[in-house]
Amino acid sequence: MERTVLHPRFKDFPHFKNFWEHGNGKQLIEFSGAEVSFKDFETFSPFFYHVDEMGDQVVKDVYFTKNFLEASKEIEGYIRNGVSETDVVPESVKKLFAQTQKIPAWLDYNLLKSGAELCMRSNLDSLISLRDYCLIGGYDYAYLNKPLIVTEALKKGAVKRLSETLDFWVNATRYDALEIHAKGYEFAIKTRLIHSYARLSIKKHYNEWDTENWGEPINSWDMMATYIGFSLVFLHSLQKLGNTFSKEEEKGIFHLWKYVGYLLGIPEQLLPDDKKQATEYFYLWTSIQPPSDNDSVLLAHSLLNESLENPILKFEFQRKSLKYLHVCCTWFLLDDEVCKRLQIPDASNKKLFPKSKILFNTIYDRLVSRDARIKRGNKDQMKVLKDYLNITKNSNFH
Repeated sequence: MERTVLHPRFKDFPHFKNFWEHGNGKQLIEFSGAEVSFKDFETFSPFFYHVDEMGDQVVKDVYFTKNFLEASKEIEGYIRNGVSETDVVPESVKKLFAQTQKIPAWLDYNLLKSGAELCMRSNLDSLISLRDYCLIGGYDYAYLNKPLIVTEALKKGAVKRLSETLDFWVNATRYDALEIHAKGYEFAIKTRLIHSYARLSIKKHYNEWDTENWGEPINSWDMMATYIGFSLVFLHSLQKLGNTFSKEEEKGIFHLWKYVGYLLGIPEQLLPDDKKQATEYFYLWTSIQPPSDNDSVLLAHSLLNESLENPILKFEFQRKSLKYLHVCCTWFLLDDEVCKRLQIPDASNKKLFPKSKILFNTIYDRLVSRDARIKRGNKDQMKVLKDYLNITKNSNFH
């Protein structure tokens, strides 16, 4: 059956117009100098129905031919030892590793280093940005969330999902993390195959998947939008919280996530080089996404209540306080309209904590050297990750 040609179907809807004319979208245009229009829509829209066939074939040849643990161990061996043309392995494995082991001509290791340093230097603001802007803000795009819903991510629980996201992000943003066989490289390949596994499982078991409206499960265009969250939206959030960054660091963030996207099998033409490109790409993608639905609200509340469920903090009053701080940051970082759609609870004095953060960052920036901030940020982020991994590995969170 011939598929209907995709159009920017929500471009005249209030949620789209308000975001780009009055809300964070307007701020992103000002922040980036983007010139948004629909002239390139037809260049990008086919990627809504495009997937990582290379990754899918590896899953079919390895994961679907043996038990999961055995397959995972086999893939780990390929990641850590490399794959050559003469190895006796499936052709799909050779093809995937030929791509990921080939260093693209555009890769700049100095920019990777600058991007990693900004991630570390921004310390806990990085984690606040990821959680209270990038992640929860993404839940406002109803079709983007459908793979999470149909794979029953809610049943797994927000603590486990957050732990996995944190594990991936931290390991991808350290020094030399993306060298071939290094930890970040390993996480990228494994994440790529998890996406393929989930996509093939959805296609096989979920008959109600609405490809016409939702696109292919975990399609290339949605992947682009997700990784723009880690670069453009992340930078915008850091700026909102009073952080400053150099041109080199800004370039570095886009470069780092461009390379991660390349390892994940996202087509290179979808990976922006800078904030102007990223905003223009993001504008087109948002025009095919409706606003929050009931699933979005469930995902948002699951994330907010993670603070109450998480046993890292011993006492209930500490957990309630942490939830309050995340609620305050969510209201500060996202548009009020988005918060209302996601049914984020209101909070008293909700601007106090974010405004205090801005003041603290202004002073901290002046008093503490860049190197000291990088070291401190790395240490604090690794501590948070360790706490999460201890809980999810040594408890019944599953």
